Amino acid sequence: MEMETYLRFALALVFVLGLIVVAAWFMRRFGYGGAAASRPGRERRLGIVEVAQIDARRKLVLVRRDGVEHLVLLGMNADLVLESGIRPAAEAGGTVP
Repeated sequence: MEMETYLRFALALVFVLGLIVVAAWFMRRFGYGGAAASRPGRERRLGIVEVAQIDARRKLVLVRRDGVEHLVLLGMNADLVLESGIRPAAEAGGTVP
């Protein structure tokens, strides 16, 4: 084989790997499954307020639904609601350190 063939192969490989990296970045940046289309003019009822990584397998997620927050522990095998009915910090009048 000639050197040109090896060069074409290497450039094609770099291009494909670059496309994979860009696709992974978009998926990570904008969410894995994509956002569900919301109706214009309507306020969203459900949202993730904050996520804290506990370790490689567990994370804490603060979810807001209809103005009420819920603290959920997500793990490999089970999910657990730790606290429910939390008032958001802005309504509670407290400041977050």
